[in-house]
Amino acid sequence: MRFQLSDRVKRLPPYLFAELEKIISEKRQQGIDLISLSIGDPDLPPPPFVLEALREESSNPKNHNYSFSQGESYFRESVAEWYKKRFGVNLDPKREVIALIGSKEGIANFSRAFVNPGDRVLVPDPAYPVYANGSTLLSDGIPVTMPLLEENDFKPNMESLNLNGVKMIFLNYPNNPTGSITSKDELKIIVDLAREKNVIICYDNAYSEITFDGYRAPSILEVNGAMDVAIEFHSCSKTFNMTGDRIGFAVGNSELIDGLVKVKSQIDSGPPVYVQKVATKALQSYSNNGEPPEYIKWMNRVYAERRDTLLKGLRAVGLEAKKPLATFYIWAKCGGSSMKFASRLLEAGVIVAPGIGFGKYGEGYVRFSITQPKERIEEACERIKKILT
Repeated sequence: MRFQLSDRVKRLPPYLFAELEKIISEKRQQGIDLISLSIGDPDLPPPPFVLEALREESSNPKNHNYSFSQGESYFRESVAEWYKKRFGVNLDPKREVIALIGSKEGIANFSRAFVNPGDRVLVPDPAYPVYANGSTLLSDGIPVTMPLLEENDFKPNMESLNLNGVKMIFLNYPNNPTGSITSKDELKIIVDLAREKNVIICYDNAYSEITFDGYRAPSILEVNGAMDVAIEFHSCSKTFNMTGDRIGFAVGNSELIDGLVKVKSQIDSGPPVYVQKVATKALQSYSNNGEPPEYIKWMNRVYAERRDTLLKGLRAVGLEAKKPLATFYIWAKCGGSSMKFASRLLEAGVIVAPGIGFGKYGEGYVRFSITQPKERIEEACERIKKILT
């Protein structure tokens, strides 16, 4: 028998990392030591208070029943309290907050609520592929490329930004894969334009807590008027190293939240109750003035040291890369084919993410992740040096 994929699935672009994954699998089967600087999955453990809460809450039989599609009320209240402390943003936990099974799930499902077949959605390039693929294409929308170029610090060109005929725009700062950041003044320009053109802003703020050198990332909801047009996606994955626990949240305009609730009520029953209780305790670890707990401060110091170590090693072999003030990525210029460059490093036992995998404008770059111990990063730099010099 033969079965045909749906047209929307057929429209998905080919998975560009498939060839590299095959080579990686073969090398691991041969027992070759590989250092992965490609995946955005923290190697550091969750904070001890999170692990303790997880043991306590998961062992309670009452925490294994269904939740609600919008999430438990106490979790939504903790999100609202966190936003007030961290960003100074007031939220109604009943109407402006929803729990997610990780922010990726929420981003993908959000388009199902608002994007009709043929609707144009402005997506950054390079970018996290879920914006164009999992969200837009799988909702029969049309992704329209918004180039993020190095000459503009990997931010939209405000002078040429055109929202005419656009239903929705995706933004992500601090940015994956480039590590670029933006300001509230720059966000204000986009918010004002979106309000004028009646365009939905989907703001992915998953890396707001991974910052260095005194930088603090904003929420788009801090911008006057953003609540009229914006929904912001966040997650405990990067902030508390809880990627596998699948807990995130979205906040913002009540109509946008309500649309997402309507979709999710037909699809899931919310994140596990015990995970929401753990995430509640994690969010409550922030002080009243918005300061993170000492564990997160320590984590960012570790990342900063690794960043500096990797940058020194890359620059020693002639690779250009700007020092990022946020995220745990370094976006380095490799010149030429990023797939060929990644394959060359793989021969030295170092795995990186080729920029073309993040879009057309990612070509000529590779993304390094600093989610490896400093010693492994130093070893990776030595391997890179041997193959490039």
